[in-house]
Amino acid sequence: MNRRIFLTAIAGLALGAAGVRETPLADPKPSLEAPRRIVVSLSEADPARANAVFSNIINVQSFYGQDLVRIMVVAYGPGVRHLIAAETQVAERVASLRAYDIEFVACGATLDTLGLGSDVVLEGVQVVQNGLPEIVELVLQGWVHLRP
Repeated sequence: MNRRIFLTAIAGLALGAAGVRETPLADPKPSLEAPRRIVVSLSEADPARANAVFSNIINVQSFYGQDLVRIMVVAYGPGVRHLIAAETQVAERVASLRAYDIEFVACGATLDTLGLGSDVVLEGVQVVQNGLPEIVELVLQGWVHLRP
C-alpha cells in the first residue's frame, strides 16, 4: 500500500476515534458549475489578524477543494492597508492566495479617504467604488459572508 494512502487512512481513523464528525454538505452540493461563493471581510490593519483571516480562507478552500469554492476577500477601512503595495506586510501571502484563485478587492472609498488612487494596490487586486456595498450586493446574489 502506498505510504501516503496508509497515512491518510490512519489519520482518518484517528479523527473518527476522537469523535470528529464529518460536516455534511447542504443541497445543492457544490459543483464545478455552481461552486460555493464566499466573501470574506478584512477590516483590521494588524498583519497578525490578516494572517489569521488568510489561514481561515485556506482551511475553507481545503475543505471544499479549489474547484468547488470561489472566495473573495473584500478589504475596507484599515484592512485596505494590507493591499496597498507600499504599506503591506503580507504581500507574499496575498500573492500566494491569488495563485490559488482567491480574489482580492479593495474599497475605493477608503483609498479616496487616504488620498490614494487605485494604482497603489498590489498586482491583481481589484478596486471597487465601496467595499461594504460590494459585500451587500454579493450577499444578495447568494454569496455567504464570513467575518473570521
